Amino acid sequence: MSEVALPKRPAWMEESGAAHHRMAIGGGFLAAIALAVSFSFGTPEPGYAETGITMKAREVARLQSVDQGEGAEIVVEGESAQERNALIPTSSLARVSMGGFSGIKLGSAQYDTALKCLTQAVYYEAANEPLQGRRAVAQVVLNRMKHPAYPNSVCGVVYEGVNRRVCQFSFTCDGSLLRGPMARQWAEAREVAKAALAGTVEPSVGSATHYHADYVVPRWAFTLAKINKIGAHIFYRFPGRAGSSPAFAAHWSGREFIPDISEARLRAMMAANMDIPVEPEYVPGTTVTAHVADRHAPTDVGGRIDTTKTWRLSIPDPVSAEGSYKAALEQQGEAVAQPAGTAAGAGEQK
Repeated sequence: MSEVALPKRPAWMEESGAAHHRMAIGGGFLAAIALAVSFSFGTPEPGYAETGITMKAREVARLQSVDQGEGAEIVVEGESAQERNALIPTSSLARVSMGGFSGIKLGSAQYDTALKCLTQAVYYEAANEPLQGRRAVAQVVLNRMKHPAYPNSVCGVVYEGVNRRVCQFSFTCDGSLLRGPMARQWAEAREVAKAALAGTVEPSVGSATHYHADYVVPRWAFTLAKINKIGAHIFYRFPGRAGSSPAFAAHWSGREFIPDISEARLRAMMAANMDIPVEPEYVPGTTVTAHVADRHAPTDVGGRIDTTKTWRLSIPDPVSAEGSYKAALEQQGEAVAQPAGTAAGAGEQK
């Protein structure tokens, strides 16, 4: 095979990539120190669920920031991304065996809501992935729910950041929810979600809390431990104790709900992703400004009706229309056609 010329990586990428490589060779020792330096002392701040290890609030915040801001940036896309992803070594950290989750009462309103959120995640993120890949996505959602760095409900994990600049699951804020799901794929995703909520575990991804498609390289990919590739998705875990089983001991919050989402914002996001120009929102009381090239009546600007000028579309009834038409013909000196079967004086008694 011929060599593929890859884009030169910035210095920060070379450093983090090298550190990641050393982590893979050394069993994660350096990364464990970097991410777990403050795990050994202190107690969680109020509001954080209990965990199997003591974790300071500042360390939780650090983990939360891994895929926020600059960390969420895509640094490589396309075929070169697949080549670059292949160069990121798989970590030698032992794969964590995760326990199954079954904390939501079957048939309850909370269960139904959680099932919908998890089904959405599996469907919109992995509908066309192999079964193992769909199960892996569900596992990541539940792994996050049990980790103190993320919300401790299924829907909280799925919809995290939905109304902020960066959402954790892109389908919640890129307009995908405006498209109705396909019946077969939705039913398959629902079965995967039901199994996951009933305690089924996907062991191939262990304690993974992150994944991305192989045609992109997010900045955070160089800071986490790559553990597996399934279908088009590459899965990662936190290095060190943050990705070990004792860290996943947060309790389910006991409440599930789907946050309110602005449909207008979703449509704007969808249009932006598809490069569709978005018509400016109409604000009553303003006037549409005519373009210099427009050649229209004053109340019809560029084919758009300016409703602020009191112009309203009205469709006359047939009787009025016929009378106006006849009057116009008479004004032009043209004969007005008589209805069939009639003549001048018709209907008069002879």
